[in-house]
Amino acid sequence: MPPNNDYVRQIDSDGFKQPFSFWRFVNLDAWLFFLLVVLAVTGLFVLYSASDNGVSTIKRQGVYMLLGFGVMIIMAQIPMLFYKRLSPILYLLGVGLLVAVLVMGTGAKGAQRWLVIPGVISFQPSEIIKLAMPLMVAWFLAGQHLPPTFGKILVVLAIVAVPFVLVLIQPDLGTSLLIAASGLFVLFLSGLSYWYILGALGVMVAASYPIWLFVLKPYQKGRILTLLDPERDPFGAGWNIMQSTTAIGSGGLEGKGWMQGTQSQLNFLPESHTDFIIATLAEEFGFIGVLLLLLLYFLIFCRGLMLAWSATTLFNKLLAGALILTFFVYVFVNMAMVSGLLPVVGVPLPLVSRGGTSIVTLMASFGLIMAVASDKQQFSS
Repeated sequence: MPPNNDYVRQIDSDGFKQPFSFWRFVNLDAWLFFLLVVLAVTGLFVLYSASDNGVSTIKRQGVYMLLGFGVMIIMAQIPMLFYKRLSPILYLLGVGLLVAVLVMGTGAKGAQRWLVIPGVISFQPSEIIKLAMPLMVAWFLAGQHLPPTFGKILVVLAIVAVPFVLVLIQPDLGTSLLIAASGLFVLFLSGLSYWYILGALGVMVAASYPIWLFVLKPYQKGRILTLLDPERDPFGAGWNIMQSTTAIGSGGLEGKGWMQGTQSQLNFLPESHTDFIIATLAEEFGFIGVLLLLLLYFLIFCRGLMLAWSATTLFNKLLAGALILTFFVYVFVNMAMVSGLLPVVGVPLPLVSRGGTSIVTLMASFGLIMAVASDKQQFSS
């Protein structure tokens, strides 16, 4: 008997037909592709100013963006059945590589996050898990009767917990939380009872003090304390957030103009080309510029939800929904930490901050969403 899909939490959308046969032929969604191109170009425009007019930085970013779009296009051509069958293999491979990081990985600044194949490549296995996690949970739940029982929920939590812990002890709290979120979003979309959600929130509140005492490292506690009172260490831990909020506030409504920001151009703003790049944009283009960027992200988010809603199978629906919700979390966390609403956890702003493997991974996730959309078209034809 096939799984009962009646309890899948729906994502509102009416879906759009592809405007041209060309887009159906190449298995791409025209609207989503166009929005991603606009975001990528905007990101290069802002990054040029944030990196002190660094042409080499723009060239590097451009290469990774082209590579990312290439990966997205290739992944969109692969049938979803292949991804479904690949899910457990990719998950086990990712977990194995995370274990290898702890044994033989390389690191910097007190964190061990990289695997290096001499003369070939260096990469972060956590980037693989960002894709493998929602794939694995969607694969598991797509074969179950929904909504999931308590036992099935425990299995999903175990699937999520293993990579979460392996990334957390690298240590990389920000990435570990995002990985966990990508799996938990799949569980949420499967029709999880609100009683379970409220119960989980209660457990998190109850566990917050023990986590503070026994789990968080001193630098992580410092980030939380700095969030509550940045001026407790204005020239140390509080410097980043104080300079970023100053840059955001000084931009006003219309900003100071491209490459005219004092906080970024005079190097007061740290990491202005990576985690804090939105502060550079706010200073140079003001509140209006930030609103336009938010509108662009919102349109991408809505289009992703539409494609998730119109998916033809439970696996496709759960996967695409979780991926686009995770994208939203990336945007929200970055902007919240830069504006002083969340602790600084090192999350880049998608397709705007300087990046490498993170850009390719992000575009791969959109490739999966494109594959979901094309799978729908093939089914309907």
